[in-house]
This record gives sequence, C-alpha cells and structure tokens, in this order.
Amino acid sequence: MISGLMIRWIPWVSGAVLAYLCGCFNGAVIVSKYLLRDDVRNHGSGNAGLTNFHRTFGGLLTLVVILCDVLKMIIAALIARTILGNTADPVTAKYWAGLFCLLGHMFPCMFHFKGGKGILSGGTLAILVDWRVALVVWGGFLILTALTRYVSLGSLWAGASFPFISWACFPGVPLVFPLALLTGGLVVWQHRGNLRRLLAGNENKFSLHRKKEGQS
Repeated sequence: MISGLMIRWIPWVSGAVLAYLCGCFNGAVIVSKYLLRDDVRNHGSGNAGLTNFHRTFGGLLTLVVILCDVLKMIIAALIARTILGNTADPVTAKYWAGLFCLLGHMFPCMFHFKGGKGILSGGTLAILVDWRVALVVWGGFLILTALTRYVSLGSLWAGASFPFISWACFPGVPLVFPLALLTGGLVVWQHRGNLRRLLAGNENKFSLHRKKEGQS
C-alpha cells in the first residue's frame, strides 16, 4: 500500500521538481550577469524581474527577458502535463506546474534564491489555464498600470484576483483553488514592499525610458 502510494506521487513530485528548475531559468539574471556582465540585482530595487531590468538596462535585451519568462512557464506546463498524464486533469497539471515554476522564478537555487516577483510568468500561466482567467488578471493589471503608472498596483491586482477568478472558472476541480491561492499569495507576498511604498506614497512609477544614473 505504501509503495503504491509512493508510485502515485512520483509524477507529481517529478513534475514539481522539473517545473521549479524551469522557473530557475531567470532571464533577467542570466542576461544581465552573463551577457551584460552587470547583475541586475545590484541595481534599483535589487529585484531580478522584468521591471527592474527595463529600468536599469532598457534596450532590446528586455525582449529576451520577456521571452525567457514566458517560455519557461509554457515548457513547465507542457512537461507537467506529459508527466502527470492521466494522474491529473490538464487544468490541475497547469496550476501545479505554475506554482512550482513561480517558486523557481522567485527563489532560484542557482542564484542564491534571489529572483523576481513572478508577474510575467504568472501572467503566462493565466493565459495557459483559461481565457477568462487571463481576461480578469491581465485586464485589471493593464488598466491599473495604465491609469496610475504603478506596475506594482497592477501586479497586486493580478495576484489577489487570480485565486478567485480561478475558483469561479473551475468550481468543480478540487485542487485548483488551493493551488491558485498559493500562487496568487506568493505574488502578493513578493510585492509587500511595493505595497508599503504605495501606502506611503513613494512608489516608483513606470516609464518606457531607461532610468538614468543618479535617479532614484
């Protein structure tokens, strides 16, 4: 009985590990550290995410970072779906892979567990699971960011809304809500510093232009 239980958990554990390793492939760190020879985590907010990369370096390499963050979530979801097979329905497999891919993005083992905040990869997960989830998450993110120029405010909406729209879209799938709650909760937790700055009125606003040296 114990061996049978272990065998049933092998695909879940394997999918989680591989999704985490996919998440560890942090585009902002890899591009800045190995191509530009200047670790993005030494600049700005110290975050290894798209926004800090764009603010610090700008340029076409930002597109490479975007591509990395999108592709790793897609690959993680495909791997998990293949490994889990008939063990889990496709939607659950995507949420499972998404959670662990985000953990890898936020806490990459090969980069001293100091990664990004997971918005682009998390947004890719929203697109992968259902267009209605993507509409609520991305719609709110884009509207709030456009109106206020605070990327962090849109990001907080994305993280907070993700579990609730997931539950509304998949009420009959048992694991979806807890997985979505953990995923969205991680995104909100990673933005806790931004939330404090928003409440204090000193959060940085987004600009399409690279921030010059000496600017805060």
